[in-house]
Amino acid sequence: MEGVDRWIPYSAMTNPGRHAGAIAVLPTEVGALIQIIQGVLVHSDWITEYGLDETILNSTARTTLPIAERLDDVLRRDPRPLNIARSADKRSVGTCRDYALMLCSFLRCREIPARVRCGFAAYFSHGWEDHWVCEYWDSSAGEWCLCDPQIDQMLRQRNQISFAPANVPRQSFMSAGEAWLECRRAKADPASFGHGNVTGLWFVKINVLRPLCAERSRDFELGPLAGRASAQTRGDRR
Repeated sequence: MEGVDRWIPYSAMTNPGRHAGAIAVLPTEVGALIQIIQGVLVHSDWITEYGLDETILNSTARTTLPIAERLDDVLRRDPRPLNIARSADKRSVGTCRDYALMLCSFLRCREIPARVRCGFAAYFSHGWEDHWVCEYWDSSAGEWCLCDPQIDQMLRQRNQISFAPANVPRQSFMSAGEAWLECRRAKADPASFGHGNVTGLWFVKINVLRPLCAERSRDFELGPLAGRASAQTRGDRR
């Protein structure tokens, strides 16, 4: 399969399995899909901002599940249709990867080329924060568009984000590959890339490698190195 069409078929991570029918009846507009995702997920690093207690976190909170398993968890917590927004305490707890993966799956269900992108966002802190987004092919414009389904009203207000989550400016997100090249060319400071106070070129390198695993297996974390970063930054938000 050539060109952008290679990003239409499901992978093991994006295949919704028995939930395909529930996804198919959802709206087609990207912004509407993002709102639906925000109504079924809550980010593990921001739960206190939604009035929740950190004691609710379990082993799946920071584990990137295949979308079929994530939707199982969503419906186990609240069996109503996906387009009905849940209260924060009834949402599935995940990370930015789960938001990006869910939008990617929803778009592929509509045969829209979509992919998750690993890199660094400029709208969470003063530096470039470790983050995942979704990118889809806009056939009418003939270009890839960046989306960040994690950006809800709370984050927009807290971080003073002015752009829409369905249209993230290119200058606000740098893919891991771009970050690596900028650092290697001495055009960017490696210390400005990372998660919380854990930064550096080694972190950028991990994010370069992560996408190689993302569509092929459940291994979004790349084992002990990413586990080390997660342990050191627990409590830092993105």
